[in-house]
Amino acid sequence: MSHELFEAAKAAMAKAYAPYSKFPVGAALRTEDGRVFTGANIEVASYPEGWCAETTALGHYIMGGGGKIMEIAVLAERMAKCSPCGGCRQRLAEFCRPETKLYLCDNAGVAETVTMGDMLPYGFRGDMLK
Repeated sequence: MSHELFEAAKAAMAKAYAPYSKFPVGAALRTEDGRVFTGANIEVASYPEGWCAETTALGHYIMGGGGKIMEIAVLAERMAKCSPCGGCRQRLAEFCRPETKLYLCDNAGVAETVTMGDMLPYGFRGDMLK
């Protein structure tokens, strides 16, 4: 399953629009019912404005009805084991559980598996606002 998610992230990365950074990134997430949502980073001329692959995938996930996220894969063309930026860690944590698997990939496949709890152990949670 994780290699299939890697392939989805790789296909998404091929659609990245990164003319300024030349740093294409792809992300894919799978929900409990097997749906896969993908995203690529998108830059604009007022660089560094734009958004990350994980954010694009989350947008598709929300518009597709959401659900329980089971696993996530992230791949960057020029960096092995590229991890989500701080903002994306917080965005992903909003919709994931601490035990959600996060696959850090290189160009061949999954290079390391961590959890969202590993990546954002003291993240800000919505229940803190209640």
